Amino acid sequence: MRTISCEEITAAVKEMCYEACHYLTPDMKEALVKARETEESPVGKQILSQLEENLEIAGADQIPICQDTGMAVLFVKIGQDVHIEGGLLEDAINKGVSLGYTDGYLRKSVVKCPIDRVNTKDNTPAVIHYQVVAGDKLHLTLAPKGFGSENMSRVFMLKPADGVEGIKNAILTAVKDAGPNACPPMVVGVGVGGTFEKCAIMAKEALTRPVNQHSDIPYIKDMEIELLEKINASGIGPGGLGGTTTAFAVNINTYPTHIAGLPVAVNICCHVNRHSVREL
Repeated sequence: MRTISCEEITAAVKEMCYEACHYLTPDMKEALVKARETEESPVGKQILSQLEENLEIAGADQIPICQDTGMAVLFVKIGQDVHIEGGLLEDAINKGVSLGYTDGYLRKSVVKCPIDRVNTKDNTPAVIHYQVVAGDKLHLTLAPKGFGSENMSRVFMLKPADGVEGIKNAILTAVKDAGPNACPPMVVGVGVGGTFEKCAIMAKEALTRPVNQHSDIPYIKDMEIELLEKINASGIGPGGLGGTTTAFAVNINTYPTHIAGLPVAVNICCHVNRHSVREL
C-alpha cells in the first residue's frame, strides 16, 4: 500500500490547470506547424499563422491560449494499492481546480445549477471520471473543455445494421453540422460501443490521445485515416473560412456493446485541444 496526501494531489491539479490553459502539448504544436506548412488556402494559411503567433504570445506573456478556459474535466486512474491521506480524493481535486483558476486568474465559467445559472466563482466542481487500475500510482489527466466546441457534441444511437458506414456517416454529419462553430482546425474524439453514457465518455477521453498516434486496432486506424482525409476535403478549413485543414486528427475509442445497439458519440475540440498529465 502506498500513501498519497491530498495536499500533493491539490498542488498537482493546481499546476495542471495553469499549464493546460497556457501551453499546448508538443503533439498539438507540431500539428499546427505542419498544418500551416501544408495548407493550400492563403486565408487558411494566414489564420494558422495567427494561431501560432497567439500560442507564442500566450506562453511568453502568460496569457491563456483562449479566453474560454473551459470546464475542468479529469480522468483519474487510481491504483488499487493507493491510499489517499488527509481527506477525500474528490475534494482534493476540486480544491486544486479552485486554486488553479483563482490564483491563476483564469476565467471562471461554471454555474452551480444549470437552471438558476449562479456562478461558483472558482470554476468548480470539476467533472471527474474515475477508474481503478492495478498498481500504486495515481494518474491524472486534466482536460479543460471550452463550450464553443463542446456544444457541437453529438450522440447517435445507431442500429447494428447501420454498420461501419453508419458510424462514418454519423461522424461526418457531426463535423459538417459543427462547421465553423467548433473553431477549426479541430480534433474529433469518437466513442463507439458501450452504452449511451459510455460512448460519450470514450469520445471525451479520445481527445486526450496525442494527435500523432492512431488506434492500436488496425481497422480502427484505417477508419481514423480515412475520416480525417474526408473531413479535410470538406472545405470548412481554418476558422471555417475555407481550406484544406479542417481537423488535425480523428481519434476513435471502442468498447464492447449490446447485440441490439451501436452507440456512437462525437466530441469535437477546437484547435486549443488542451490537456495536462501527472502521475503521482
